[in-house]
Amino acid sequence: MSTIEARDLTKVYRTYRKESGLRGAIKGLVRRRYEQTRAADAVSFSIEEGEFVGFLGPNGAGKTTVLKMLSGLLNPTAGEARVLGFVPWERKNELKRQFALLMGQKNALWWDLPAQESLELNRAIYGIDRDRFKKVVGGLSELLEVTDKMNVMVRELSLGERMKMELISALIHEPKVLFLDEPTIGLDVVSQKRVREFLRVYNSEHRIVTMLTSHYMQDIAELCHRVLIIDHGKIFFDGPLDDIVDRFSGDKLISLTFADGVQRDLSHFGEIVTQTPVSVQLKVPRAQVTNTARRLLETCNISDINVQEMPIEDVIRSLFGERRAQAVSEAANNAVMPNGMK
Repeated sequence: MSTIEARDLTKVYRTYRKESGLRGAIKGLVRRRYEQTRAADAVSFSIEEGEFVGFLGPNGAGKTTVLKMLSGLLNPTAGEARVLGFVPWERKNELKRQFALLMGQKNALWWDLPAQESLELNRAIYGIDRDRFKKVVGGLSELLEVTDKMNVMVRELSLGERMKMELISALIHEPKVLFLDEPTIGLDVVSQKRVREFLRVYNSEHRIVTMLTSHYMQDIAELCHRVLIIDHGKIFFDGPLDDIVDRFSGDKLISLTFADGVQRDLSHFGEIVTQTPVSVQLKVPRAQVTNTARRLLETCNISDINVQEMPIEDVIRSLFGERRAQAVSEAANNAVMPNGMK
């Protein structure tokens, strides 16, 4: 059986639709109109032991909603899920002791206590043996290089140090499943790299299931072997990160270096992405790369040429933009369509 299984998991929010103007306000008092928003729409996937899975999507796509349902914080409107064989929203203690949810914008530690004392409170909550607790915390603090910060008040720690303490807090009970929602948000580049390295090593050594949402593609690229992409509550991609480029990018980059500098306008060969006095990078349709490269070599004094895939960040940004534009267009068409034709 898979460690995590979700089948047709759906969450619908019912919200009051407020009408404008005094007449609308009075009308709303008598007869309220409601709208339904599908934050998660028939989401289905499974995750096996040891997998590190990235969960991508634009803001409001449904990522956090799905994580909250899988961790038992939200009840679904419909569908089924199992985490370690348990139904998450039944909130059984046996499951609570085996998973952790870390949200980068939420604090689990007490700000007015030293980190060590906050962790002691969690030890008592989980009923962890003191000797085991000392061993686990000692190992985690050493890996994260915060051993000398354990007795510092949480409010006096830097953002990076606080996130490391939050990670220790999430892992002291040695969970088998870890949900991470934007764990590196707001961190400096050095702290992000240290957190990523820790998560990679921990996942490899302990074979836990880790599910990560992040807007930093570096997090996803370095950590995740598999990616789920969600938009408007629906999963529309499930596979290796590299397959995103193959499936959704219609372009490639041609990087050129010129022995005598750039002597002519190259915009008719493709879209100029960057240009310096001695180099140019062009974006060219994938199907035209071979022919374009041949023409460039025949007509220009090129000292070096390199063909690359589009950066994954650009592909995903473009993909979300296209889907957003498509959704807006469909909504506009539905709005002007006569009732009898809907």
